[in-house]
Amino acid sequence: MDKLDNALIAALRRNGRASLSELADRLGVTRSTIRVRLDRLQQGGEIAGFTVLTRSDVRPHPVRGLMMLEIAGRGAEKATKQLGRMAEVQAVHSTNGTWDLIAEIGTDTLERFDEVLFAIRRMDGITRSETNLLLSTRR
Repeated sequence: MDKLDNALIAALRRNGRASLSELADRLGVTRSTIRVRLDRLQQGGEIAGFTVLTRSDVRPHPVRGLMMLEIAGRGAEKATKQLGRMAEVQAVHSTNGTWDLIAEIGTDTLERFDEVLFAIRRMDGITRSETNLLLSTRR
């Protein structure tokens, strides 16, 4: 991948429905160049697919937080699967340092957020946790 490929992918991340003409104008190349590059990126596996974001996907939940989790032994994979089945868990990250996993949680109410935290703390293998509410997002 070169600079143009990276710029094309960045443009598609901003607007996956942009036409070839729009992409060509934005990147300062011809439509045929965009078409060839896009085909090559798809065939080479750099672009694995396209998806749709709905309004509910981009609308932030009113109550959001990060829950850092310590997992007993080698239970991180099991915990990750359990967390992934919870609708309120937006993402699960593995990390280094004190915590084994970080779960991004979003709910409509503080009461529901508390219920989710309680359910996670009761999962087998969770030995310790710390949660931080996200107050605002600046970027």
